[in-house]
Amino acid sequence: MKANWNYPTAIRAGAGRIGELADCCKALGMRRPLLVTDPGLRALPMVDAAIDACRAAGLGIDVFSDIKANPTGANVEEGCVAFRDGGHDGVIAFGGGSGLDAAKAVALIARQDVPLFDLEDVGDNYLRADPARIAPIVAVPTTAGTGSEVGRASVIVDEAAHAKKIIFHPRMLPSIVILDPELTTALPARLTAATGMDALSHNLEALCSPLFHPLAEGIGMEGARLVHDYLPRAVADGSDIEARMQMLVASTMGATAFQRGLGAMHALSHPLGALYDAHHGTLNAILMPYVLHANADAIGGVAARLARYLGLAGTGVDAVIDWVLELRSSIGIPHTLAGIGIDAARAAEIGPMAVADPSAGTNPIAFDADRYSALVTDAVDGRL
Repeated sequence: MKANWNYPTAIRAGAGRIGELADCCKALGMRRPLLVTDPGLRALPMVDAAIDACRAAGLGIDVFSDIKANPTGANVEEGCVAFRDGGHDGVIAFGGGSGLDAAKAVALIARQDVPLFDLEDVGDNYLRADPARIAPIVAVPTTAGTGSEVGRASVIVDEAAHAKKIIFHPRMLPSIVILDPELTTALPARLTAATGMDALSHNLEALCSPLFHPLAEGIGMEGARLVHDYLPRAVADGSDIEARMQMLVASTMGATAFQRGLGAMHALSHPLGALYDAHHGTLNAILMPYVLHANADAIGGVAARLARYLGLAGTGVDAVIDWVLELRSSIGIPHTLAGIGIDAARAAEIGPMAVADPSAGTNPIAFDADRYSALVTDAVDGRL
C-alpha cells in the first residue's frame, strides 16, 4: 500500500517511505536541515537511522529535541537559536504533535524579526511575518493523532499568559509529508489510543461545525469511519501495518477537515492542557461524550448521517455517544477528568479561557463561560 498524493500538500504514503527523507530535503533545496523532535523519540533508533541516512546522502543534519509534551514559547526560541547557530536552511518535523508543532514554529519564526506570539491566529496577525523567510519543512509524523503534518498552525504554550495559543501562517504547511506506518508500530497501546481519539475529535468537530464546507464534511465523515474500523485494531496489535497506515490517514484527514472549524472539545482541552500539562489527545477523548451531549440539540442531522455511515445499532446523537463510550472503554480511555488527576477547582477559571479560545467560534452552540465551566465539572464527576 504505497501512494503519492498532492492534497492538501505533497504526501508520500506507505511502509518504508522514510527511506526517501534525504531526497525530500534535497527536493526543497535543503543542505543543512535541523531535525526537531521530542526527547523521548530522540532516544529511539528510528531517529538515529534517519540522521545517518541524511548524512550518508551528504546533508549536514543536526538535531534539536529540548521540547515539552506541550511545547512552550521558550522551547521554540531555543530551537530558533539552534537553527541559526547551526546555519540551517530547513526543518525536518519528526514526531508526534509536540515535535511537529514545535518544528513548524521554529521554521516560521527563526529568521523573522517579529516575536512568536505576535503571530497568534487573531485577525491578520500572520501578515506580520515575511513569507520569504519561512524555512521549508518536511514533516514525518510518528503518531496518528494531531494531523499537524498537514496543518498551517502550531499550538504553543505562552507561559507568561498560562495559555495555549494558536500560531498561524499559510506557509507553515509542510511542503512534503512522509506517512510511514512502520514508524508508528512501537507506539504503546495507551498512546495509540489517546492519539487515535485525538484524530477522531478532529473529524467529529469538523463534522459538527456550522460552517458551509461540504468538502471538509465529507473528509470528516470518512476519517471517523477509519477510526471506527482501525483504531481498535491498532491498539490491540501495534504491528498491524494496515491499521497503522489507515490511522495515519485518519489523522491527516482530521486535520484537513478541521479547516471547517473545531469546537468545545478543543476550546476546553487547550486551557486544561496549559494549566495541567495534560496530554492533549487524552483530554479530547475524555471530553468527547460530554461535549457531544451538550451539543445534541444542534447536531442531530449530522449525527444521524454518521450513525448510518458507521452502521451503528441506533440512530442520531445517542447512537454516536454510545459508540464513543464503548470505543473509549475498549481501548482504556478514562471516563472522567478525575481519572487523570484533574479536579474541578479551576472550573470557573477555565470557562472564560474556553470562550476566548478560537476553537469555540465554530462550536455548533455558542456556550458562555458558565456552560464551559459546568462542562468541566461534569467531565470531572462523570455526569452525562
